[in-house]
Amino acid sequence: MAANVSSGNMHAFYLAGQVYKGQDSLSSRFTFRANPFKDPSWSSGVFKSLKAERCGCYSRGVSATSKSSKLCTSIRAVSVSSSTKYYDFTVIGSGVAGLRYALEVAKQGTVAVITKDEPHESNTNYAQGGVSAVLCPLDSVESHMQDTIVAGAHLCDEETVRIVCTEGPERIRELIAMGASFDHGEDGNLHLAREGGHSHRRIVHAADMTGREIERALLEAVLNDPNISVFKHHFAIDLLTSQDGLNTVCHGVDTLNIKTNEVVRFISKVTLLASGGAGHIYPSTTNPLVATGDGMAMAHRAQAVISNMEFVQFHPTALADEGLPIKPQTTRENAFLITEAVRGDGGILYNLGMERFMPVYDERAELAPRDVVARSIDDQLKKRKEKYVLLDISHKPREKILAHFPNIASECLKHGLDITRQPIPVVPAAHYMCGGVRAGLQGETNVLGLFVAGEVACTGLHGANRLASNSLLEALVFARRAVQPSTELMKCTRLDLSASEKWTRPVVATARSLGDEVMSKILVLTNEVRRELQAVMWKYVGIVRSTTRLNTAERKIAELEAKWETYLFEHGWEQTVVALEACEMRNLFCCAKLVVSSALARHESRGLHYMTDFPFVEESKRIPTIILPSSPTTASWSSRLLQNISSSSLIDC
Repeated sequence: MAANVSSGNMHAFYLAGQVYKGQDSLSSRFTFRANPFKDPSWSSGVFKSLKAERCGCYSRGVSATSKSSKLCTSIRAVSVSSSTKYYDFTVIGSGVAGLRYALEVAKQGTVAVITKDEPHESNTNYAQGGVSAVLCPLDSVESHMQDTIVAGAHLCDEETVRIVCTEGPERIRELIAMGASFDHGEDGNLHLAREGGHSHRRIVHAADMTGREIERALLEAVLNDPNISVFKHHFAIDLLTSQDGLNTVCHGVDTLNIKTNEVVRFISKVTLLASGGAGHIYPSTTNPLVATGDGMAMAHRAQAVISNMEFVQFHPTALADEGLPIKPQTTRENAFLITEAVRGDGGILYNLGMERFMPVYDERAELAPRDVVARSIDDQLKKRKEKYVLLDISHKPREKILAHFPNIASECLKHGLDITRQPIPVVPAAHYMCGGVRAGLQGETNVLGLFVAGEVACTGLHGANRLASNSLLEALVFARRAVQPSTELMKCTRLDLSASEKWTRPVVATARSLGDEVMSKILVLTNEVRRELQAVMWKYVGIVRSTTRLNTAERKIAELEAKWETYLFEHGWEQTVVALEACEMRNLFCCAKLVVSSALARHESRGLHYMTDFPFVEESKRIPTIILPSSPTTASWSSRLLQNISSSSLIDC
C-alpha cells in the first residue's frame, strides 16, 4: 500500500538553481527546482515572506464561533475532561530549549510541558562538553562567528550566527543566576575549555556533565513555577492544525499517556516544538531512546518547511564497547559519548597499530571539526579493517584527567579501563541533526502559532556541520528569542473552548480491539522493521555516501515501509489507531526518508554530507536544502496527519 501511495508524494528541493529529475529511483517522484527566494538566508529570504503571512493571517480575524465563547487574555489551565486540556502555551520537549522557554512564557500565561519520558530524559541531559560563549577578553564575537562558519562549511546563515554568538554570553549569565553551577579556575573565573574547531578557549562546562547540570537547574525552576504543569510519559502523536486560506494554523497537539494508554488532547494558543533529534534512525547513536525524530516528523506532516536534513553529524568518539577489557553484559540503549573536550585537552587519536593518523588528514589534527575527524576515523577503519580506534589522554596529569572527565573515567573503569593509563577505544556514532524544521530569527515557522527551538529546529546556525558546543548555545538563544512573539500572539489570540472535538480523536490499539495474537505479532514485526531500517541507514546513508547507495537506501526503505504498513492495515489497523511503538516507527520512517531525499538532492560534498561521486564543494550549491510539505492525501501513513478537521479556522485575533 505504501509503495503505491508514495508515488504521488511530492516535495520541492531548492538547490543549485537547476532542475533535477531522477530516473531510476523514487527520486523521480520528487521535484527539484531553482530557489524562488533571491536571498537564501534565513532572515532576508523566506522568513520575511513568512512573517508577512503571519501578520496578514492574524489581522484578518477569521472566526469559527461567536466572540462570547472565546478568551482573549491569559487563560488558567482548563481541563474540560481528563482527555482535553487548555493552556496558553504548549511546550513539546523538556530539554534546555523547552524548559528555558517555559520559564519565560509562564510569566505571561499558563504552560503545559509535555515530555515523552521522565522530564530529565533528553539530549540535553547527555551533553557532556559544555556551552560555547565569548567570555574571555582575548576572544571575540567575530572569532566565534568565523569558527562557526568555517565548521559549517560556509553554509551557515551569517545573521543567525552573529545573533547567537552575540547573545550567548548573556544566556550563560542567566543560567548562572538561576543556579547552574559551572567549573571555575584557580583565579576564580569560569574555567573555559577548548574543543575541536574552536580557535579560543570558550567552552563553559560542569566537568564532563554540563548538560545534566543545566537540566537540573532549569527543571528545578520549572517544577517550582505554579504556572507550569509538566506532563511526563506523554508521547506527542500529531500536531492539531487547520487551514485558514493558504495558511496552516497550529492549535496544539494530541498525546498518548504511555502509563494509562489514553489519548490526551492539548489545545493552546501557541505551541513550541522542542523535541530534540532523530538519532535512532541509526543503530548506534549517542542520543537517548526518546530521540526518534517525533518533532521533525510531526512538523512535516503538519505542513511545516523542513531544511538541511542531509547533514547528520556523527560524533567521532563514542565509546567502542568491543575494545573494552570487560564487555558490557547487555547492549547499550545508546552509545556512551566521549566528549570533544578530551581532544581539546590534548587527546591523541591512534589506530590499533599505535600510529597517529589525524595529521595526515588535516593540519588541525585532533582539533579539526567533527565532520573531518569522523571521516578520517571511518577511512582508517575501512582501510585497516578494524572496528575502532584509540583516543589517548593518559599523557596528561592524572589529577587533571579525573577532575575534567570524572564521568568518562568512572564509566571506563567499570569495564576495566583506566583512562589515566590506557587509551580509550572509540568509534563514530550518530549524534546530532543539523537540519530540521526551518525557523526564522525568533523561532517562528511557516505554520502559524508553531515555534521551534533546539535540535528539532534548523535556524541556519550550523550550516553543513555543527561546531562543538554550539548546540546548547543555540537552544538557549532561540528559546529566549521565541518568547516575545509567542507572548504577543498569545495575548491577541482567542481560543474556542469547544474546539476539541473538531478533530478526529486517535484510538489506542489494544489487545481487546485487535486481539492478543495480532498485537503481539505487530509489536514483534515493528521491532524487526526498526532494526532493519537502522541497518539500511547505517550501511547506505552513513558518513560516506554515493548516489547509487542512496538510491538503494531509498528503494529498501520504501519496500520496508510498504511491508510494515501493509501488515498493520491488513490486520485491523486504521488511519487513526495509535500505539507507542507504531508511532515511533512511523516517525523514524518519515525522518529517514527526509534524510535520504535531501542527500540525493545535494550533488556536492559539503560538511557532513560526503559523496564519493561528487567529492568536491561546489560554490553554486552553497544554498540550503528546502523540503516543502507533502501531499496529505497521497502520502504513506508516516507522512499523513492522523486527524481530519471539518472547520476551516479555530483562531481569531
